[in-house]
Amino acid sequence: MSEPLRLRVATFNASLYDQAPGGLVARLRAGDENARRIAAIVQRVRPDILLLNEFDYDAGGEAADLFRTRYLEVGQHGQQAIHYPWRYLAPVNTGVPSGLDLDGDGQVGGEGRQRGNDAWGYGLHPGQYGMLVLSRHPLDAGAARSFRLLKWSALPRASRPRHPDGRPFHPPEVWQALRLSSKSHWDLPADTPLGRIHLLAAHPTPPVFDGPERRNAHRNHDEIRLWAEYLNPGNGDWLCDDDGRCGGLAEGERFVILGDYNADPADGASLPGAIHQLLEHPRVLRMATPRSEGGPETQAAIATAQAAAGETPPEKRGAPAHATAVFGRAGVFRVDYVLPSVGFRVVDSGVFWPREGEPGAEWLDASDHRLVWVDLEAADAE
Repeated sequence: MSEPLRLRVATFNASLYDQAPGGLVARLRAGDENARRIAAIVQRVRPDILLLNEFDYDAGGEAADLFRTRYLEVGQHGQQAIHYPWRYLAPVNTGVPSGLDLDGDGQVGGEGRQRGNDAWGYGLHPGQYGMLVLSRHPLDAGAARSFRLLKWSALPRASRPRHPDGRPFHPPEVWQALRLSSKSHWDLPADTPLGRIHLLAAHPTPPVFDGPERRNAHRNHDEIRLWAEYLNPGNGDWLCDDDGRCGGLAEGERFVILGDYNADPADGASLPGAIHQLLEHPRVLRMATPRSEGGPETQAAIATAQAAAGETPPEKRGAPAHATAVFGRAGVFRVDYVLPSVGFRVVDSGVFWPREGEPGAEWLDASDHRLVWVDLEAADAE
């Protein structure tokens, strides 16, 4: 009997962004060591489908093609080259000026962070912190749906930010214009050996860098909720994509939710229950959480250093083995997810986070996140 067909799907916040427009392209042309390390990790894990978060977008796809041809298709740090014939990228909201005072500081735009705060999604130039999908199997770009332009106010029962006294943080004219997605939300169909799969890719804003109104935490919650609503039946009138097609994902369609969702189930600054909107959704498969040995080692080292400095380490309720990122002295967190739908069986999974001294550990400082992967079979595979 032949072995069941398997598909390895992964997500990785690769931190391949630059503060200047065109900066990532220039770095990739010149030769970038962090890009080599990111490529080495991808070559070691060898996913069939990969979402890269924080990969700067350019309209011609030059950065994506440079990364594919000069980094992934060339063996890095002793790894075997890997070829992804299909790639998908599209505009994102980050760095795109809104022409509005989104952060409530009394002025529109400005320089540096002030300009970024008034962009539709925080960024210093259009396309910063973009997204890129790479695949060994065909991607149906013509059938892709983007929800980059969807207004936050269109979301029923939106978690609208408010001042401590209860007043809405955004005035009506800003609230009615404000986009929900800080980067974008994509439904990208892929035709794989397991059949057609909808890749639901996103990168919600971090739930920090705001004020007592917690506007970023509320946005993070509702960016996550958008996919939960997309999977619910009956959302036809308001849930319209950038091409004007309305409605969610049809029942029976299989999917994988991918990305850095900036929400830990137990720790961190996200609103209570934010990521549980997906983890506990009835269409999302219940599965063992991907894990590593490097996460607990890193958290223990951080706690030891804090104790030696006379600091009190932050309380951690989540399992460090499930962590996918390390945020300085705040410790490790689970924020990156590969969540398949019912209709699949998970046969293996992991977080690429070797312990110190193990092969590949020297590549980890290329990003503060770790690659998360899941191996899938069809639920009826024998």
